[in-house]
Amino acid sequence: MIIKTEHDLSCDDMEVLIRFAKQNERVERLISLIQSFDTRIKCNEENMEHLVNVSDIFYIESVDKRTFVYLEEKVFRTDYRLYQLAENLADMGFVQISKSCILNINALVSIKPLINSRMEATLKNGERLYVTRKYLDNIRKTLQGGTGI
Repeated sequence: MIIKTEHDLSCDDMEVLIRFAKQNERVERLISLIQSFDTRIKCNEENMEHLVNVSDIFYIESVDKRTFVYLEEKVFRTDYRLYQLAENLADMGFVQISKSCILNINALVSIKPLINSRMEATLKNGERLYVTRKYLDNIRKTLQGGTGI
């Protein structure tokens, strides 16, 4: 991969051009990563509203009908439902791994099988999440398909 940058003072906005011979998994993953840098979701922390970049999210979890957004070292709450975020973020590398959790594949370091047909996902910050049996196909398809590692 060749990366070129160009500083142009006449530009109003950033432009990204991806040139490729064949559109494959790497191209799709790169596109989803770039899109996630410009997408934000509204979150709350101690009565303060924040706009969180999707690319900074490690995973999103629903606990007691509340949805929490986990970054590398911070946790925010959002008013969105987990199913809404799962649908809206699917093209940006997010995959459902349990009934209450969606994972950003771009924050994944490793995944290993466990007993009882489950898997353990280790994230960049060392945190571990469990992929339940029902959602094993989701993560397998994502890892083998367009947005996988």
